[in-house]
Amino acid sequence: MQLLLKEEKEKLYKMAFIYMKNEHDALEVFQQTVLEVIESIHQLRNPAYFSTWLTRICINVSLKEIRKNKKIVPMESYSIPDVVEISGTIEERMDLTNVLYELDEKYSSVLVLRFYHDLTVIQIADILGCPEGTVKTNLHRGLALLKTKLKGVYMDERRNENY
Repeated sequence: MQLLLKEEKEKLYKMAFIYMKNEHDALEVFQQTVLEVIESIHQLRNPAYFSTWLTRICINVSLKEIRKNKKIVPMESYSIPDVVEISGTIEERMDLTNVLYELDEKYSSVLVLRFYHDLTVIQIADILGCPEGTVKTNLHRGLALLKTKLKGVYMDERRNENY
């Protein structure tokens, strides 16, 4: 089991960071996830789904921690590490990350799993425990919301440059 956890640790930390938005809380969620995995490994029915099962536990622990804390993290209290490996300027990556944080959890979860972790719709449905159609709908709506919100940011900047 240690070998399996070792292979998944970077992915787990990235997932926790995306939800928790700061290193300290992400590490806390990571540790809690590992503890829960160790305690409940006997419940895993099919070892082939270990990664999916682990990701689901990490998401659940993150959401539980968010609900428990219900705290607002000021922007200056955290920095965005290379968790989000996308192209573009740092400003564009920050804008994208900030908009992701503003979306409903159902949209941000599927977008993060699809585009940051490169999972398929079927894998996302397994992790989130919902039908594939729901995942597709949430991906489509989440992308539309991202496009709308980011378009507004960049349209406002272009107008200010013209004046």
